[in-house]
Amino acid sequence: MLIFHDSEGGRVELTFGKNRFGMPARHVLVVVKHEGKWLLTKHRTRGIEFPGGKAELGESIEAAAIRETFEETGVILSNVHQFAEYVVHSNITFCKAVFTGVIDEIQENPTLHETEGAIWMTDEQLDACKSLSFHMKDTGMSELRRWVETNEG
Repeated sequence: MLIFHDSEGGRVELTFGKNRFGMPARHVLVVVKHEGKWLLTKHRTRGIEFPGGKAELGESIEAAAIRETFEETGVILSNVHQFAEYVVHSNITFCKAVFTGVIDEIQENPTLHETEGAIWMTDEQLDACKSLSFHMKDTGMSELRRWVETNEG
């Protein structure tokens, strides 16, 4: 398990696997690399980040990962699978499931929710990006990227 503090001061515990924290994950993060580029989106206030969000009432976290990715980027995923999860201890402690998957389709001109659409970046572009969301600047994100590269590439 990796333990660190995010840039907002919250204690974060990251583990590879699922259901390790004894609390259900109701938030999702999707980390996908396709043809040498990471799938990202630009949140209107936070900046550039991986797609993600919260599961809706009655929705599985797998379905939430697919839906959030589509709503934020216009990308349709299949074969989504959870490979990690993390708990953020802050004012409200929550567990987030981390997914990867296969890109089936990239829609042009999708209707977007809360974002400015898909952004594709190489490792070098992502590492040099000055407009990353605070979520993207912590130790855990580099570990998640490394896992996807090692296990999905």
